[in-house]
Amino acid sequence: KYDIAHFEFVMRGIRKAMSKYPDKADAVSLSLHCETAEIMSAYTKLVEDEGSLKGLHAYSASRPPHSEGLAIFIAAYLANETDLPNINLLHLTSRKAVVAALQMAAVFPHIDFRREVTIGHLMLDTDSKAAGLAKVNPPIRPREDVEFLWEQLVAGNLDWVCSDHACCKHEMKVDHKKPGNIWLAKSGFGGTEYMLSALITEGRKRGLTYNQMAKLTSFNAAQRFGLPSKGDLAEGLDADIVLVDPNDTWTVHAADSESQQGYTPFEGLEMTARVKTTFLRGQRIYDNGEVLGKPVGKYLHRPY
Repeated sequence: KYDIAHFEFVMRGIRKAMSKYPDKADAVSLSLHCETAEIMSAYTKLVEDEGSLKGLHAYSASRPPHSEGLAIFIAAYLANETDLPNINLLHLTSRKAVVAALQMAAVFPHIDFRREVTIGHLMLDTDSKAAGLAKVNPPIRPREDVEFLWEQLVAGNLDWVCSDHACCKHEMKVDHKKPGNIWLAKSGFGGTEYMLSALITEGRKRGLTYNQMAKLTSFNAAQRFGLPSKGDLAEGLDADIVLVDPNDTWTVHAADSESQQGYTPFEGLEMTARVKTTFLRGQRIYDNGEVLGKPVGKYLHRPY
């Protein structure tokens, strides 16, 4: 999101740090939010001044897909210039962004690009009834972009699915005097609790297998970020296990959630799979809609 000069400065700083540990340099990866500040600033003013678009349609137009594409081109070029070996392109939202990412992978085959998509961008579009509650950066896109993301996910061109969990309470999310004003709404929302159910619900319709889903939600990211004890079911790894009923049909309601967020942009969506039980390092921490025990999360240090 920063200007190009700052971006290049960061990349060169990372490369300088890498030079001190040449035996570990190939393990370094840089994760990027792909939007171009100059385009966002100009288009936000244009859309606000013109005034014909409202809600999520206006916000998508104010941060257009070519802002993502250009950011990816710049990132790829500078990564090549600074000899960065690994780039993670986070929360891609549009056809233009994914096409740009694939083009740059072809132009710079010596750079290991990984491409991420969020469950929010796979489930919601600009016509969503959630309106300002679904405001997020980069924005929720029109349905044709959503379907293209699914096509690329099934084709194996996207590496993992995340929730991009960034929740805030309802009173902070929308302006209480002008709740319909998209420009006053806060960006970001929680989505972790619905991620697996939503991925199974929509993924099965499009031919994703359970093994593919496991890789997209666990294995691929664990491998990329150097977490060897995570991401798979195998002897010696942490017993992180989720049990899912693939035949449980239910409707999302924020009132049923353990979250204190107080709303969800997924409100009213019908799911055809439900997480029943979750184990963390072999300890049951969630069962049949209830969080169990005190928090037992640990900070994970990369082994290199």
